[in-house]
Amino acid sequence: MSLSTARRTQAPLPSSDTGLVRSKGLASGQLGLFAAVMIGISTIAPAYVLTSSLGPTVQAIGTQLPAIFIIGFIPMFLVALAYRELNADTPDSGTTFTWVSQAFGPVLGWLGGWGLLAANIIVLSNLAGVAVDFFYLFLAQVTGNPALAELANNKLLNVATCLVFVGAAVWIACRGLTTTRIVQYVLVGFQLAVLAWFTIGAVTKAAAQPGHLAFDASWFNPMHIDSFSAFAVGLSLSIFAFWGWDVCLTMNEETKNGEKTSGRAAALTAIGVLAIYLLGSIAMLMFAGIGESGLGLRNPENAENVFTSIATPVMGPFAVLLSLAVLSSCAASLQSTMISPARSLLAISHHGALPKQFASINRFKSPAFATVVAGGVSAGFYALMRVLSNNVLNDTILALGMMICFYYGLTALACVWYFRHTALDSVRNFALRLLAPLLGGIALVAVFIQTAVDSWDPAYGSGSEIFGVGLVFVIGVGIIALGALFLVGAAARRPEFFSGRSLPRKAPGSAKDRV
Repeated sequence: MSLSTARRTQAPLPSSDTGLVRSKGLASGQLGLFAAVMIGISTIAPAYVLTSSLGPTVQAIGTQLPAIFIIGFIPMFLVALAYRELNADTPDSGTTFTWVSQAFGPVLGWLGGWGLLAANIIVLSNLAGVAVDFFYLFLAQVTGNPALAELANNKLLNVATCLVFVGAAVWIACRGLTTTRIVQYVLVGFQLAVLAWFTIGAVTKAAAQPGHLAFDASWFNPMHIDSFSAFAVGLSLSIFAFWGWDVCLTMNEETKNGEKTSGRAAALTAIGVLAIYLLGSIAMLMFAGIGESGLGLRNPENAENVFTSIATPVMGPFAVLLSLAVLSSCAASLQSTMISPARSLLAISHHGALPKQFASINRFKSPAFATVVAGGVSAGFYALMRVLSNNVLNDTILALGMMICFYYGLTALACVWYFRHTALDSVRNFALRLLAPLLGGIALVAVFIQTAVDSWDPAYGSGSEIFGVGLVFVIGVGIIALGALFLVGAAARRPEFFSGRSLPRKAPGSAKDRV
């Protein structure tokens, strides 16, 4: 498909009286609840998250994996409730950008949208990186030639392979949600089946494994974490582990009864993923333990991808299936995650804050130009990080936690302000429009601040630095600061948006009163 065939669909701007969001040219009613949940799980990519984040998380908080997953789930679920309320009132694919703009004005709306886009772009590069590693590992296992796995360490070949993966994901995404849905059913179903096999195998074989741990209920006690800094690191990683459910809201304009279905899908996705993480983390603690050698989860050689060392002892000759499951998890998430930044760019353009090209829709009712740009930027970021970082996966995961806390927290607080005139009208409104988003937003802002302070030190992460400043800080805080810099130029070029004319703030009392 050529971008030259894309037709521009620029719907009328919203009315300043109602603030209603109008059609952007996307095809409505393509997804039901089940499809939305499957795409949500795909975007989170539990197999990818478990293999890439368990190592750094155990380094920080030891055996308290189940505790930190539950603690990380709580603010995420509270924020999901805020998203649900905002989506029910104003379903819009711009999500954070649109809602924060209507609550706090265009400046914070721009920064929130920038944080959302940056997080998605970075995770796309991260997903591609893990996909490359497991692609060559899979080839080595299938052919019996271990040398093939080492090809992932060739930076030039690694980046070239990454470009192929990103290109394939962009092509599928440009063909619309119908194609995406079919691909996700296959990849997510396979991923979950293999994870279940691995989890059962790890638990049943744990007793015979050197360094194994017996199940201990104290793993669920967060008070056993040594310090608040360690807690903040673990929580930031846990928040990253749950990140991605908001894609269900990004697809709200393309979902059947999107005002209700999208919010319900986001909540179900978060709950389902929590169950997967608890079972998976318990199984790996029991089987591998937290030793610093051998299969131990604190072994630095295992930290970046824990499944590479644990798969064969657990699954024997079928270990290749786990490598294939992680590869399919990354491929599925790489493709489904492309949905979010593309539709965010579409919405930002639709509301007048980006050039009109980003609002172009192709014959598959997909924002093709925005999708290609998102894919290109993510591939470029990955190539840059491969040059700068000694441990690209660990550093980007830690930085991602910061950006996720930033834009999720901002959205949650926007919910409180957005519904301030109706929050005390009923017990339900108080709980869902005030208490839940306020607690969730404050928690995420606190984690963001603590992580920013800690990550100034290069020792936080891989040890990579730029002029003595830790690379995690440079990525996390630096990209947000870069958004503020671009804001200055955008404000001069997009006066309709930054004056509040193209996306007006919500008038007092205009929010729907759901009781």
